[in-house]
This record gives sequence, C-alpha cells and structure tokens, in this order.
Amino acid sequence: MPTRVGCDPVLLAEGTPYLPSGRFEKARVLRWMFFEQYSHEPYIAVPRAWVHFGVETTEERTKVLEEKRRLGYAALEVMEEHLSENDFFVANRYTIADIALYAYTHVAGEGGFDLSRFPAIGAWMELVRAQPRHVPITQG
Repeated sequence: MPTRVGCDPVLLAEGTPYLPSGRFEKARVLRWMFFEQYSHEPYIAVPRAWVHFGVETTEERTKVLEEKRRLGYAALEVMEEHLSENDFFVANRYTIADIALYAYTHVAGEGGFDLSRFPAIGAWMELVRAQPRHVPITQG
C-alpha cells in the first residue's frame, strides 16, 4: 500500500523560529491556522479567485459572492480585533499563523474587500512584508 505524503505545516515548522516551542503557544498557532482554513480562506480567497481570474458571473454566483464577502468581512473583523492589541497572532512574534493568514489577506482587495477599514491589519501586513524572504502571492 502506498504511503500518503502530506504537508503538515506545523511539522515542517518544528524547530524553526516560526513555531513557538511551548505546547500552549503551539495550540494557539493551530487555533489561528484552523481559523484561516474554516473562517477566512473560504470567504476571502474564493471571492478573490472569482474576481481575479474572471469566473463567469451568474445570478447564483452573485448571491454566493455577497454572502462570502459578508463572512469574509466578519473574519477580517476578528483579525482586526486581535491585531489591535497584538503585533502578530501568536506569542507577539512572526509565526506560521501569520504566514497562513497573510497569504490571502494581502490580496483580499482583489476580491472586492476594502482593507482600508482595518488599520491594525494594514500595520500587521507591513510587519509581515518586512520579514526576511517575504514573497507576495502574486509578483508583477
């Protein structure tokens, strides 16, 4: 039987500066990564993909897009609240939680989101952009 090879970001980050060593802090990283997968990515990345890549607009998709944007703004509000009191998501330092959340947040405007409404997210994105080896999701 073939072995399934997966990409576990926590396992990959183990022993690096991007994952805190304490169990509680690791759990907080996972909490934000679960948030990214279930409360952020479906509602930020999907509208961005539909708009950015020119997916055909139908009446049904327009309704779905409106709901996704509503839920996307709700996710951005959760992030804004947290970042209004913290520079980063966990342990007040750059971790894989920031990497995961930054990926689609920094291009959310391409999906119709107005990020100017979120000054703490804007400040956090500047901190992330300043990290060594920063690479945006799109180049050029």
